[in-house]
Amino acid sequence: MSKEVNSSMFHVDAAPEIQERFDGVTVFVEVVRLGGFARAAEYLGLTRSAVGKAMARLEARLSTRLFHRTTRVQNLTDDGQIYYEHCLRALAELQAAAAQMESGRHEVAGRLHVSMPVLFGRHCVAPVLLNLARRHSSLELNLSFSDRPVDVLAEGFDLAIRCGVLGAESEGLRARKLVTHGKRVCASPAYLAAHGRPRSTAELATHSILLYRRADRINVWQLADATGRIVDVPLASRLQLDDLEAIADAAAAGLGLAWLPEWLVRERLRAGELVSVLDDLPGATTVCHAVWPSAPHMPLRLRLAVDALVEQLPKEAGAIFVDDQV
Repeated sequence: MSKEVNSSMFHVDAAPEIQERFDGVTVFVEVVRLGGFARAAEYLGLTRSAVGKAMARLEARLSTRLFHRTTRVQNLTDDGQIYYEHCLRALAELQAAAAQMESGRHEVAGRLHVSMPVLFGRHCVAPVLLNLARRHSSLELNLSFSDRPVDVLAEGFDLAIRCGVLGAESEGLRARKLVTHGKRVCASPAYLAAHGRPRSTAELATHSILLYRRADRINVWQLADATGRIVDVPLASRLQLDDLEAIADAAAAGLGLAWLPEWLVRERLRAGELVSVLDDLPGATTVCHAVWPSAPHMPLRLRLAVDALVEQLPKEAGAIFVDDQV
Protein backbone atom coordinates (compact mmCIF):
# COMPACT_ATOMS: atom_id res chain seq x y z
CA MET A 1 0.00 0.00 0.00
CA SER A 2 1.37 3.38 -0.93
CA LYS A 3 1.76 5.98 1.73
CA GLU A 4 -0.58 8.95 1.69
CA VAL A 5 1.33 12.15 1.11
CA ASN A 6 0.83 14.83 3.74
CA SER A 7 0.60 17.92 1.55
CA SER A 8 0.40 20.25 4.52
CA MET A 9 3.93 19.21 5.47
CA PHE A 10 5.25 20.51 2.15
CA HIS A 11 3.31 23.74 2.58
CA VAL A 12 4.71 24.43 6.04
CA ASP A 13 8.29 23.50 5.21
CA ALA A 14 8.56 24.88 1.68
CA ALA A 15 6.70 28.19 1.93
CA PRO A 16 9.35 30.08 3.95
CA GLU A 17 12.07 28.86 1.56
CA ILE A 18 10.10 29.98 -1.51
CA GLN A 19 9.27 33.32 0.08
CA GLU A 20 12.92 33.88 0.98
CA ARG A 21 14.05 32.90 -2.53
CA PHE A 22 11.96 35.67 -4.10
CA ASP A 23 12.25 38.24 -1.33
CA GLY A 24 13.55 41.52 -2.71
CA VAL A 25 13.05 40.71 -6.39
CA THR A 26 10.41 43.35 -7.03
CA VAL A 27 12.42 45.88 -5.01
CA PHE A 28 15.48 45.06 -7.13
CA VAL A 29 13.53 45.56 -10.36
CA GLU A 30 12.21 48.94 -9.18
CA VAL A 31 15.71 50.09 -8.15
CA VAL A 32 16.99 49.36 -11.65
CA ARG A 33 13.91 50.71 -13.43
CA LEU A 34 13.82 53.97 -11.48
CA GLY A 35 17.58 54.45 -11.38
CA GLY A 36 18.39 54.36 -7.68
CA PHE A 37 17.55 53.30 -4.14
CA ALA A 38 15.96 56.64 -3.17
CA ARG A 39 13.52 56.73 -6.11
CA ALA A 40 12.57 53.09 -5.59
CA ALA A 41 12.00 53.72 -1.89
CA GLU A 42 9.69 56.66 -2.64
CA TYR A 43 7.76 54.70 -5.27
CA LEU A 44 7.37 51.62 -3.04
CA GLY A 45 6.59 53.58 0.12
CA LEU A 46 9.70 52.27 1.91
CA THR A 47 12.66 53.94 3.56
CA ARG A 48 15.94 54.09 1.65
CA SER A 49 17.49 52.00 4.41
CA ALA A 50 14.87 49.27 3.93
CA VAL A 51 15.59 49.16 0.19
CA GLY A 52 19.34 48.98 0.83
CA LYS A 53 18.92 46.12 3.30
CA ALA A 54 16.66 44.23 0.90
CA MET A 55 19.33 44.50 -1.81
CA ALA A 56 22.05 43.39 0.62
CA ARG A 57 20.01 40.30 1.57
CA LEU A 58 19.36 39.53 -2.10
CA GLU A 59 23.06 39.79 -2.98
CA ALA A 60 23.98 37.58 -0.01
CA ARG A 61 21.44 34.97 -1.07
CA LEU A 62 22.72 34.99 -4.67
CA SER A 63 26.37 35.15 -3.53
CA THR A 64 27.14 37.93 -6.02
CA ARG A 65 27.18 41.70 -6.29
CA LEU A 66 24.32 43.13 -8.30
CA PHE A 67 25.38 46.79 -8.19
CA HIS A 68 28.49 48.91 -8.51
CA ARG A 69 27.74 51.43 -5.76
CA THR A 70 28.88 55.04 -5.62
CA THR A 71 27.63 57.81 -3.37
CA ARG A 72 24.91 58.85 -5.81
CA VAL A 73 24.50 56.13 -8.47
CA GLN A 74 23.90 52.40 -8.46
CA ASN A 75 24.97 50.74 -11.71
CA LEU A 76 24.40 47.08 -12.49
CA THR A 77 27.25 44.61 -12.55
CA ASP A 78 27.35 42.01 -15.33
CA ASP A 79 25.67 39.51 -13.00
CA GLY A 80 23.15 42.17 -12.01
CA GLN A 81 22.26 42.80 -15.65
CA ILE A 82 21.72 39.09 -16.31
CA TYR A 83 19.61 38.69 -13.18
CA TYR A 84 17.58 41.81 -14.04
CA GLU A 85 16.72 40.48 -17.50
CA HIS A 86 15.56 37.17 -16.01
CA CYS A 87 13.50 38.99 -13.39
CA LEU A 88 11.80 41.11 -16.06
CA ARG A 89 10.84 38.04 -18.06
CA ALA A 90 9.50 36.29 -14.97
CA LEU A 91 7.49 39.30 -13.82
CA ALA A 92 6.10 39.81 -17.32
CA GLU A 93 4.85 36.23 -17.30
CA LEU A 94 3.25 36.72 -13.88
CA GLN A 95 1.60 39.97 -15.01
CA ALA A 96 0.30 38.29 -18.16
CA ALA A 97 -1.13 35.45 -16.09
CA ALA A 98 -2.77 37.89 -13.68
CA ALA A 99 -4.27 39.83 -16.60
CA GLN A 100 -5.66 36.62 -18.08
CA MET A 101 -7.21 35.65 -14.75
CA GLU A 102 -8.64 39.13 -14.29
CA SER A 103 -10.14 39.19 -17.79
CA GLY A 104 -12.29 36.20 -16.83
CA ARG A 105 -13.87 38.13 -13.93
CA HIS A 106 -16.48 40.84 -14.05
CA GLU A 107 -15.23 42.64 -10.94
CA VAL A 108 -12.62 45.31 -11.63
CA ALA A 109 -9.92 45.40 -8.98
CA GLY A 110 -6.37 46.59 -8.43
CA ARG A 111 -4.47 49.85 -8.78
CA LEU A 112 -4.45 52.12 -11.83
CA HIS A 113 -1.67 54.73 -11.86
CA VAL A 114 -2.61 57.43 -14.39
CA SER A 115 -0.78 60.55 -15.60
CA MET A 116 -2.64 63.41 -17.31
CA PRO A 117 -2.19 67.10 -18.17
CA VAL A 118 -3.26 69.39 -15.32
CA LEU A 119 -6.21 71.32 -16.75
CA PHE A 120 -7.43 68.82 -19.34
CA GLY A 121 -7.09 66.12 -16.70
CA ARG A 122 -9.04 68.02 -14.08
CA HIS A 123 -11.81 69.20 -16.40
CA CYS A 124 -12.23 66.14 -18.64
CA VAL A 125 -10.26 62.99 -17.74
CA ALA A 126 -10.61 62.81 -13.95
CA PRO A 127 -14.44 62.97 -13.98
CA VAL A 128 -14.56 59.92 -16.27
CA LEU A 129 -12.13 57.89 -14.16
CA LEU A 130 -13.72 58.89 -10.85
CA ASN A 131 -17.08 57.80 -12.21
CA LEU A 132 -15.49 54.46 -13.11
CA ALA A 133 -14.15 54.14 -9.55
CA ARG A 134 -17.60 54.96 -8.22
CA ARG A 135 -19.02 51.99 -10.12
CA HIS A 136 -16.21 49.59 -9.11
CA SER A 137 -15.48 49.74 -5.39
CA SER A 138 -12.37 47.53 -5.64
CA LEU A 139 -10.65 49.75 -8.20
CA GLU A 140 -7.81 51.86 -6.77
CA LEU A 141 -6.94 55.10 -8.57
CA ASN A 142 -3.66 56.98 -8.31
CA LEU A 143 -4.09 60.11 -10.46
CA SER A 144 -1.10 62.33 -11.23
CA PHE A 145 -1.59 65.79 -12.77
CA SER A 146 1.43 67.17 -14.61
CA ASP A 147 2.06 69.04 -17.85
CA ARG A 148 5.52 67.52 -18.29
CA PRO A 149 5.82 64.49 -20.63
CA VAL A 150 6.23 61.71 -18.07
CA ASP A 151 8.23 58.57 -18.82
CA VAL A 152 5.43 56.03 -18.60
CA LEU A 153 7.69 52.99 -18.32
CA ALA A 154 10.39 54.40 -16.06
CA GLU A 155 7.95 56.09 -13.68
CA GLY A 156 5.61 53.13 -13.36
CA PHE A 157 2.43 54.55 -14.90
CA ASP A 158 -0.25 52.14 -16.08
CA LEU A 159 -1.84 54.77 -18.31
CA ALA A 160 -1.04 58.28 -19.53
CA ILE A 161 -3.09 60.84 -21.43
CA ARG A 162 -1.10 62.70 -24.09
CA CYS A 163 -2.41 65.73 -25.95
CA GLY A 164 -0.62 66.55 -29.20
CA VAL A 165 1.52 64.59 -31.62
CA LEU A 166 3.01 61.36 -30.27
CA GLY A 167 6.78 61.30 -30.61
CA ALA A 168 9.73 59.03 -29.94
CA GLU A 169 8.92 59.02 -26.22
CA SER A 170 6.02 56.68 -27.04
CA GLU A 171 8.35 53.81 -27.99
CA GLY A 172 7.41 50.64 -26.12
CA LEU A 173 3.85 51.90 -25.59
CA ARG A 174 0.47 51.09 -27.06
CA ALA A 175 -1.73 54.04 -28.03
CA ARG A 176 -5.38 54.70 -28.74
CA LYS A 177 -6.80 57.96 -30.03
CA LEU A 178 -9.42 59.24 -27.64
CA VAL A 179 -10.71 62.53 -28.93
CA THR A 180 -9.96 65.51 -31.15
CA HIS A 181 -11.02 68.87 -29.76
CA GLY A 182 -10.90 72.40 -31.01
CA LYS A 183 -10.57 75.94 -29.67
CA ARG A 184 -12.76 79.03 -29.63
CA VAL A 185 -11.88 82.70 -30.06
CA CYS A 186 -13.97 84.40 -27.40
CA ALA A 187 -14.44 87.55 -25.36
CA SER A 188 -16.85 88.99 -22.81
CA PRO A 189 -20.07 90.67 -23.96
CA ALA A 190 -18.84 93.91 -22.37
CA TYR A 191 -15.60 93.82 -24.36
CA LEU A 192 -17.42 93.20 -27.64
CA ALA A 193 -19.91 95.98 -26.88
CA ALA A 194 -17.04 98.41 -26.33
CA HIS A 195 -14.67 97.31 -29.11
CA GLY A 196 -16.84 95.56 -31.68
CA ARG A 197 -16.86 91.97 -32.93
CA PRO A 198 -13.99 90.94 -35.25
CA ARG A 199 -15.16 89.60 -38.61
CA SER A 200 -11.81 88.33 -39.96
CA THR A 201 -8.33 87.41 -38.80
CA ALA A 202 -7.07 90.71 -40.21
CA GLU A 203 -9.28 92.58 -37.75
CA LEU A 204 -7.70 90.78 -34.80
CA ALA A 205 -4.71 93.13 -35.05
CA THR A 206 -6.94 96.02 -33.91
CA HIS A 207 -8.05 94.21 -30.74
CA SER A 208 -6.58 93.54 -27.32
CA ILE A 209 -5.29 89.98 -27.38
CA LEU A 210 -4.65 87.61 -24.44
CA LEU A 211 -1.77 85.28 -25.31
CA TYR A 212 -0.66 82.02 -23.72
CA ARG A 213 3.08 82.03 -23.12
CA ARG A 214 4.95 79.12 -21.57
CA ALA A 215 8.68 78.40 -21.30
CA ASP A 216 9.44 81.59 -23.25
CA ARG A 217 7.32 80.39 -26.17
CA ILE A 218 4.07 82.02 -27.27
CA ASN A 219 1.26 79.70 -28.34
CA VAL A 220 0.53 81.22 -31.77
CA TRP A 221 -3.11 81.29 -32.82
CA GLN A 222 -3.81 78.98 -35.76
CA LEU A 223 -6.91 79.80 -37.80
CA ALA A 224 -8.09 79.27 -41.37
CA ASP A 225 -7.18 81.82 -44.04
CA ALA A 226 -9.38 82.81 -46.99
CA THR A 227 -8.60 79.51 -48.73
CA GLY A 228 -9.51 77.42 -45.68
CA ARG A 229 -5.89 76.51 -44.93
CA ILE A 230 -4.84 76.58 -41.26
CA VAL A 231 -2.12 79.23 -40.83
CA ASP A 232 -0.32 80.95 -37.98
CA VAL A 233 -1.83 84.30 -37.03
CA PRO A 234 0.98 86.35 -35.45
CA LEU A 235 -0.45 88.74 -32.86
CA ALA A 236 1.10 91.22 -30.46
CA SER A 237 -0.12 91.56 -26.90
CA ARG A 238 0.71 93.42 -23.73
CA LEU A 239 -0.98 90.65 -21.71
CA GLN A 240 0.77 87.27 -21.75
CA LEU A 241 -0.07 84.58 -19.21
CA ASP A 242 1.17 81.02 -18.65
CA ASP A 243 -2.10 79.65 -17.29
CA LEU A 244 -5.14 78.97 -19.50
CA GLU A 245 -7.66 79.41 -16.70
CA ALA A 246 -6.14 82.79 -15.86
CA ILE A 247 -6.56 83.75 -19.53
CA ALA A 248 -10.22 82.68 -19.40
CA ASP A 249 -10.68 84.78 -16.26
CA ALA A 250 -9.07 87.78 -17.95
CA ALA A 251 -11.28 87.38 -21.02
CA ALA A 252 -14.40 87.17 -18.84
CA ALA A 253 -13.25 90.35 -17.08
CA GLY A 254 -13.29 92.19 -20.41
CA LEU A 255 -9.55 92.48 -20.99
CA GLY A 256 -9.50 91.14 -24.54
CA LEU A 257 -9.94 88.27 -26.97
CA ALA A 258 -8.68 84.80 -26.06
CA TRP A 259 -8.18 81.57 -28.05
CA LEU A 260 -9.02 78.77 -25.65
CA PRO A 261 -9.94 75.06 -25.69
CA GLU A 262 -13.61 74.27 -26.08
CA TRP A 263 -13.60 72.12 -22.93
CA LEU A 264 -12.25 75.00 -20.84
CA VAL A 265 -14.75 77.69 -21.89
CA ARG A 266 -17.93 75.72 -22.61
CA GLU A 267 -19.54 76.49 -19.23
CA ARG A 268 -18.65 80.18 -19.50
CA LEU A 269 -20.14 80.24 -23.00
CA ARG A 270 -23.34 78.60 -21.78
CA ALA A 271 -23.54 81.05 -18.88
CA GLY A 272 -23.01 84.03 -21.17
CA GLU A 273 -19.77 85.12 -19.46
CA LEU A 274 -18.00 84.69 -22.78
CA VAL A 275 -19.15 84.94 -26.39
CA SER A 276 -17.61 82.96 -29.25
CA VAL A 277 -16.51 84.91 -32.35
CA LEU A 278 -15.10 83.98 -35.76
CA ASP A 279 -17.04 80.71 -35.59
CA ASP A 280 -17.01 80.45 -39.39
CA LEU A 281 -13.21 80.15 -39.38
CA PRO A 282 -11.95 76.63 -38.57
CA GLY A 283 -8.96 76.47 -36.29
CA ALA A 284 -6.20 74.05 -35.37
CA THR A 285 -7.30 70.99 -33.41
CA THR A 286 -5.58 68.89 -30.76
CA VAL A 287 -5.59 65.09 -30.71
CA CYS A 288 -5.51 63.32 -27.34
CA HIS A 289 -4.31 59.74 -26.92
CA ALA A 290 -4.30 57.14 -24.20
CA VAL A 291 -0.91 55.41 -23.99
CA TRP A 292 0.12 52.44 -21.85
CA PRO A 293 2.99 49.93 -21.64
CA SER A 294 2.88 47.31 -24.36
CA ALA A 295 2.14 43.85 -22.94
CA PRO A 296 0.71 40.55 -24.25
CA HIS A 297 -2.46 40.96 -22.17
CA MET A 298 -4.31 44.12 -21.16
CA PRO A 299 -5.61 44.08 -17.57
CA LEU A 300 -9.36 44.43 -17.28
CA ARG A 301 -9.14 47.63 -15.20
CA LEU A 302 -6.96 49.27 -17.87
CA ARG A 303 -9.16 48.15 -20.75
CA LEU A 304 -12.31 49.44 -19.06
CA ALA A 305 -10.63 52.76 -18.24
CA VAL A 306 -9.59 53.30 -21.85
CA ASP A 307 -13.03 52.25 -23.12
CA ALA A 308 -14.69 54.67 -20.71
CA LEU A 309 -12.47 57.52 -21.89
CA VAL A 310 -13.20 56.73 -25.56
CA GLU A 311 -16.92 56.73 -24.86
CA GLN A 312 -17.20 59.73 -22.54
CA LEU A 313 -14.38 62.14 -23.41
CA PRO A 314 -16.10 63.52 -26.54
CA LYS A 315 -18.88 64.87 -24.31
CA GLU A 316 -16.47 66.04 -21.59
CA ALA A 317 -14.11 67.73 -24.06
CA GLY A 318 -16.62 69.24 -26.46
CA ALA A 319 -15.08 67.09 -29.16
CA ILE A 320 -15.21 67.75 -32.86
CA PHE A 321 -14.88 64.08 -33.73
CA VAL A 322 -13.46 60.84 -32.33
CA ASP A 323 -10.83 58.73 -34.03
CA ASP A 324 -10.62 54.96 -34.26
CA GLN A 325 -8.09 52.77 -32.51
CA VAL A 326 -4.60 52.63 -34.00
